[in-house]
Amino acid sequence: MQQVATGPEGAESGRGEPGGEELSLAERAYRAIRDRLVMLDIRPGAPINEEQLGQSLGVGRTPVREALKRLQYERLITTYPRRGTFATEVNITDLAHISEVRQELEPLAAAQAARRATAADRATLTALRRRLEGVNPRRDDSAELMHLDLQIHRAIYSAAHNPYLEDTLVRHDNLATRIWCLFIDRLSDMAGHVGEHGPLIDAIVAGEPEKAARLARSHVEDFERAVRAAI
Repeated sequence: MQQVATGPEGAESGRGEPGGEELSLAERAYRAIRDRLVMLDIRPGAPINEEQLGQSLGVGRTPVREALKRLQYERLITTYPRRGTFATEVNITDLAHISEVRQELEPLAAAQAARRATAADRATLTALRRRLEGVNPRRDDSAELMHLDLQIHRAIYSAAHNPYLEDTLVRHDNLATRIWCLFIDRLSDMAGHVGEHGPLIDAIVAGEPEKAARLARSHVEDFERAVRAAI
């Protein structure tokens, strides 16, 4: 069976996030479809075709169905009786609710990452920091920057070593990213927003939980302001 490996830098790879562990077909299908939904490669309101997804990912229907069950729970798809399954619409009114959760939990995850990050976690974050330094607003397109943003957030959540916190934040960051992608053409400083992660990563790697928490909260607040300004 062909491995799922269609996205950039591990976004839809057959490897784990970020540790590189081998994943089951269902898990790989889940992560691939999830990121297509998050990045709006599958547009809001678009029908979900199990057979087409399976063919594009090189997996059978069973892994796809298992993935879709999880994605429905995560509010990325919805099923209507006698109509079918569709990508959920992006509702801007959800922004306040999503931000309310993230403003409390993102600082917690950043602080815990600063306290608990292993040598492997710090190496992953340092590598992402180097990629940030190479960002060129004139060369790098918005989609590439959004993939980098997702990878940084997920690496921080993983470094907190709390699976319940990680799961909650990944789901809410995915929903926030869908809103961000909806208005990406109206946002003037995408590179600047993603670049805010630099000092945050530095604080985590240096083991400074209070500073990391403060920077994480500021990042979420800036995100909400930027989206509201673009509406």
